[in-house]
Amino acid sequence: MRLDKYLKVSRLIKRRTVANEACDAGRVMVNDKVVKASYDVKIGDVIEIGFGNKTVKVEVTDIVETTKKEAAKEMYKYL
Repeated sequence: MRLDKYLKVSRLIKRRTVANEACDAGRVMVNDKVVKASYDVKIGDVIEIGFGNKTVKVEVTDIVETTKKEAAKEMYKYL
């Protein structure tokens, strides 16, 4: 699954266009590398997102195409 879609489906970022812009600006890193929105997310990847002065670091535990709001939290775990 594409990184921008994963960020939207997992609700780490609310909209896909915002996720895409964050990737283009270099604020999203996977396994300590800056990646594009088209990066193919795999289980076990560590995603780091910079929100201003705050950084969120999560590990991918599941990949699904669609999910309910309550189940979205099971797609990753905070580090």
